[in-house]
Amino acid sequence: VSKMTRIVRNYSFMNREGLLCSTKLSIPETINFAEQEANILKLWTAHYVYLECMNLSTRKEWPKYSFYDGPPFATGLPHYGHILAGTIKDIVTRYAYQSGYHVERRFGWDCHGLPVENEIDKKLGIKGPDDVAKMGIKAYNEECRKIVMKYSNEWQEIVGRMGRWVDFENDYKTMYPWYMESIWWIFKQLYHKGLIYEGIKVMPYSTACNTPLSNFEAGQNYKDIVDPSVVVAFPLLDEPGVSLLAWTTTPWTLPSNLALCVNPTFEYVKVKNEKTSDIYIILEAQLQILKGPYTIIDRIKGTDLKGKAYEPLFPYFLHHKEKGAFRVLNDTYVTAETGTGIVHQAPYFGEDDFRCCLEAGVICKDQEIVCPVDSCGCFTEPVHDFLGKYVKDADKEIIKYLQLKKKLIVNSTIKHSYPFCWRTDTPLIYKAVPSWFLKVEAIKNKLLVANSETYWVPDFVKEKRFGNWLRDARDWAISRNRYWGNPIPLWISEDREEIVCVGSMEELERLTGAKVEDIHRENIDHLTIPSKRAGQPPLRRIPEVFDCWFESGSMPYAQVHFPFNQDRKEFDEIFPADFVAEGIDQTRGWFYTLLVISTALFGKAPYKNLVANGLILASDGQKMSKRKKNYPDPMEVINKYGADALRLYLINSPVVRAENLKFKEEGVRDIVKDVFLPWYNAFRFLMQNIDQYQESGIRFVITEGQESYSNNIMDRWIMSITQSLLIFVKKEMEAYRLYTVVPYLIKYIDNLTNWYVRMNRKRIKGEDGLEDCDNALTTLFLAIHTMVQTYAPFTPFLTEFMFMRLDQWPTDEEKALKLKRKEFMKKINEWNVQNVKELREYFENFDKSVHWKLIPHPQYHVINKDIEKAVSHMQSVIQLGRIVRDRKVIPTKYPLPEIVVIHRDDKVLRDIVSLKSYILEELNIKKLIVTTDKEKYGVTLRAEPDHKTLGARLKGEFKQIIQAIKELSDEQLQKFVSTKEIVVQGHKLEEQDLRLMFSFTGPAAEQLSKQYEAHSEGSILILVDITADEAMHNEGIAREVINRVQKLRKKARLVPSDEAVAYYEIKDANSNLAKVIVSHKEFIENVTKTLQRDMMELPRNSDIIIEEMQKIKDMDMRLVLVRTSTNHTITQEGSTTSSKSQPSANYVNVILSNMQPRYGASSKDKIYLYNSQLGPLTYKRLKQEIDLVFGIYGCSYDMYLHAEKITRTLDDTPVEKNMFNKQWLEVVRSINK
Repeated sequence: VSKMTRIVRNYSFMNREGLLCSTKLSIPETINFAEQEANILKLWTAHYVYLECMNLSTRKEWPKYSFYDGPPFATGLPHYGHILAGTIKDIVTRYAYQSGYHVERRFGWDCHGLPVENEIDKKLGIKGPDDVAKMGIKAYNEECRKIVMKYSNEWQEIVGRMGRWVDFENDYKTMYPWYMESIWWIFKQLYHKGLIYEGIKVMPYSTACNTPLSNFEAGQNYKDIVDPSVVVAFPLLDEPGVSLLAWTTTPWTLPSNLALCVNPTFEYVKVKNEKTSDIYIILEAQLQILKGPYTIIDRIKGTDLKGKAYEPLFPYFLHHKEKGAFRVLNDTYVTAETGTGIVHQAPYFGEDDFRCCLEAGVICKDQEIVCPVDSCGCFTEPVHDFLGKYVKDADKEIIKYLQLKKKLIVNSTIKHSYPFCWRTDTPLIYKAVPSWFLKVEAIKNKLLVANSETYWVPDFVKEKRFGNWLRDARDWAISRNRYWGNPIPLWISEDREEIVCVGSMEELERLTGAKVEDIHRENIDHLTIPSKRAGQPPLRRIPEVFDCWFESGSMPYAQVHFPFNQDRKEFDEIFPADFVAEGIDQTRGWFYTLLVISTALFGKAPYKNLVANGLILASDGQKMSKRKKNYPDPMEVINKYGADALRLYLINSPVVRAENLKFKEEGVRDIVKDVFLPWYNAFRFLMQNIDQYQESGIRFVITEGQESYSNNIMDRWIMSITQSLLIFVKKEMEAYRLYTVVPYLIKYIDNLTNWYVRMNRKRIKGEDGLEDCDNALTTLFLAIHTMVQTYAPFTPFLTEFMFMRLDQWPTDEEKALKLKRKEFMKKINEWNVQNVKELREYFENFDKSVHWKLIPHPQYHVINKDIEKAVSHMQSVIQLGRIVRDRKVIPTKYPLPEIVVIHRDDKVLRDIVSLKSYILEELNIKKLIVTTDKEKYGVTLRAEPDHKTLGARLKGEFKQIIQAIKELSDEQLQKFVSTKEIVVQGHKLEEQDLRLMFSFTGPAAEQLSKQYEAHSEGSILILVDITADEAMHNEGIAREVINRVQKLRKKARLVPSDEAVAYYEIKDANSNLAKVIVSHKEFIENVTKTLQRDMMELPRNSDIIIEEMQKIKDMDMRLVLVRTSTNHTITQEGSTTSSKSQPSANYVNVILSNMQPRYGASSKDKIYLYNSQLGPLTYKRLKQEIDLVFGIYGCSYDMYLHAEKITRTLDDTPVEKNMFNKQWLEVVRSINK
């Protein structure tokens, strides 16, 4: 497809979908976030939003922001850990792009190694190397190649559904020949630097995978298991009847014993068993492990035991006695904490054993290996007694053998932490094997320096966990005795005197004379390199392949085929990476291998900034397990609540601070309830009122620089904190502190919805005039528009949804550009492909996706910290007032006479007075008084101890401190309120230890205590006059009536423009309620925009919309809403119909059966069969209404009427009025779900 065709096609698609504002996009009353996300995803895919954003930043030549993406294996499905790390990566890279950087986001795949081979071994029943040899490496590797991308489609689906933007088409795979070639080049550099060597070391060994593992691989999967714990006697040859006692948890290593080791600094004891007269040598501190009465008969230093010979337990290696075996050695690694203080040495099955025996000359480097265990972990000759048995299974037989030989002194078990294979989940053993190593210990200091120059979030992971690991780093065994991997490019002569390290495919072709296109084992193992020595056989490749961690750790270079496809200058533009992120477990995995290879190659770290996230556990704190099914499927959660909700839940949790998270689905739900719904409702309220505003004939237009136009203090406040939001997000994102950004967002949404919108509803709705309405609408628009752009990296779907609709009101500059484009597109069909450059220029600034726009720069001149402080003081006063009302159970509907605000600072009081109208209206109080004179009201603080908290902590001392607490002065307690702590009789007390109360003193104390209720927070103290008179009480009742009318209008789905009359009936016409309705008739009508009439005036055959029985102050009131004769309704098709032709209110009762409603809703409600805006209720909308009323969207259920199941839940035809009216509809959870 040509560039011009794609651009035109995109334009046509966007125009058709309403993305160019040629059609107005809908804003549903109730929103299903997951469904809307799926729609957005289709739009992104259809018009290449990600591709176009990359093209845009390339054309504009934005500076590069480098990001490395760690490659996962596609042999398993993505889990919450992958989703979390992917979300962090997506947020940071989206933010970088929207900050003006070109950000390549190539996805990568780990393709080689044990994870793949393990799957094939299970599939084909392969048990060991012999089975592979029979099958052939070529056939084996071909099977591996087939399953490498087994779940790639699922990965792409889940990654995409989470809203993550990555480049799958331009991916890298570790099995690509060009990727493998770069690794050969890296290895050759390290080889020529002298950092590669072959050696024999005792290493963690996977008997299931038939290969050694590196130390960091072994450290990834420890489990608590029960093992044998035995103490064995080794009789001394020069002291008959005396034995050394050694302890071990691996009896299977005893047949390979060649020595014993004691600590030269310890003092050992000879003890005699009083019953058997047997004499043992043991560390005195560990005598308790022996049973029976023992007497100490002598003490011996560890140095005096050195060189003593003992009788071997088994006869298999007796010939080693001539070489110094079966003697006591000295080494300080022996500890006194566990065992007997004497350690048995099987040098080829223990790292310290190997070192000690090598240093003592018991073994030497060039001798045969005393390792009678094959690659599968089974005994071989000469251990004929246990031949062919798996070592762990042989423990019991070995213990039985020792018992028969009377060498077993203690036979018990121990529970301890033991390493398991990270791929097969089988126990590892430690075994000496020949391997190729990278000299990590030689560059340890460079590693520590390189690490110190990086920035980590959180910092403690860098300094402690990772730093400690680096300080203890060992040489890295980079070879594996496997097949499906990148072959180590070493060709060696038979006598091992001649070695050639190959660094490229071209070099291999030159040396062998063969054409090379793929360098997997089956393609190169047969190739030989002629020897440079005359008459010598050719060199052959060693059989090992690279550890797959070496391959993934090489991705910064191999993903761009460095140095073959990029020169050093180009490479340095993306190296080191600006950012990497993975789980904290990668401190011993990918983070480590990246740093080792980079430091060995270039002497510096491969990344500048690193985010390490914690682990996600099941809700019970256990590891997530498919077998236990102790966690919800990620896609089910996404399809129920949306990806944005899951993203925000994960980012707003301890897991982003490298702590663990107990995943709870309710947490995702709460994000929807507490964050998205208030945000969406504020957005919808804005858009509704813009429509209402424009119905007055005035066009709503946004002009650049309008942020500072209004003189309204609340407008200036929300604009100020919006700019403060920009500053905060920029600061925190530059520091990669994602975990602080979401709490700030939640706080901002609370300020926007519960303070600004709530307190300015009348202005926004135009009740204070069109000019003030325009100011309020513009302010709210700019606040939400800025917020949408700022949080686009965090919630890409919801912000895109809002941006597409907000952008229907463009700025003046954007309007001019759109007009120009409109004219331009008329000519598009007349042009040929040569005009694509001109066409592209028109589209270059086309920002129809929020993710193409740069995050706005803060406008510092708009920020007013004085106003922010003033509103903060107002919020404190209102919140204190609400607490007082709640405490005294006085609803806000009932006015109160007076509120007194006391503060020592006149400036604070002036701030509060400037917002007086908001305080009085919000708290429904008639009068505000401010003062610095606290003594005038005689109010003081007193304290009582919290008996439960302090009693449990202080116990016997509690009684002594009670009186001292009660005697604390007001001044002391005021200080305590500020500092949150106080010392009483030497005990430090905090907030939870004391209960603070206010009391009144002075001659008018009794009167004041009856009149006022006090409360304080920080330095602000309020007194609320709770003595309302009869007029105020009656006004409260009138507000109750208003509340009932408004709720009934809402239930009937009436909008403010829908005219109706409220008819009421109260049995007792002389009741106070009846009198209040009459006396406050005008007040009720003005607020509700609904005429009030007595039921006796209700005309016959009235068009009743809805009716209900209400209860106010224990009085029953029948309330009926009737449609006025002049009311007309706009149908969905757009035609106007008289309400006279519409049916009267009919409803169906709905009850939930074996289901719980969300958010505390009732399990019963009514759903009306006709809606003034949407017309008759259809079967499809009936289900949508049930989802909305009870909050059970995403749940699977069936509906039953008269015990018959309704199957027409997707039908757009109206429900049958006669069948449903006033009947009971039962909603039952689907059994098969």
